[in-house]
Amino acid sequence: MPPTYQFYHLHLVSRDPQATAHYYHRMFDAKVIESLTPEGKPRIDLDLNGLSIYIVQPAPEEDPPASPPGRYLGLDHFGLLVKNMDETVAELKRRGAEFAAEPVTVRPGLRIAFIRGPENVRIEIAERT
Repeated sequence: MPPTYQFYHLHLVSRDPQATAHYYHRMFDAKVIESLTPEGKPRIDLDLNGLSIYIVQPAPEEDPPASPPGRYLGLDHFGLLVKNMDETVAELKRRGAEFAAEPVTVRPGLRIAFIRGPENVRIEIAERT
């Protein structure tokens, strides 16, 4: 029997994990949990309605580039499903979200928008009707 797979977590690298965690808490009401990596180094975990997001800081000798604002190879974005796009967009703007793409209907029954998170992480907001 082949293995089965289930989504586990997102792992973000941030130069300022506290600020990144604060952003996800402020924008999406994610619960912030102080944690440790398996190596015993500080890590911030977020619980976004059951979605686990782990945030670590690169070591001082590392200098990872920020994700470019355009398309690139690798993970392009992650998406969050919402029930009411217009209300969600208004609330995210009230909270200070920077929209990379305003809501658009890409096909009947699907509207999407993109916001730019810390370290240029693209976050899709989607409404399916």
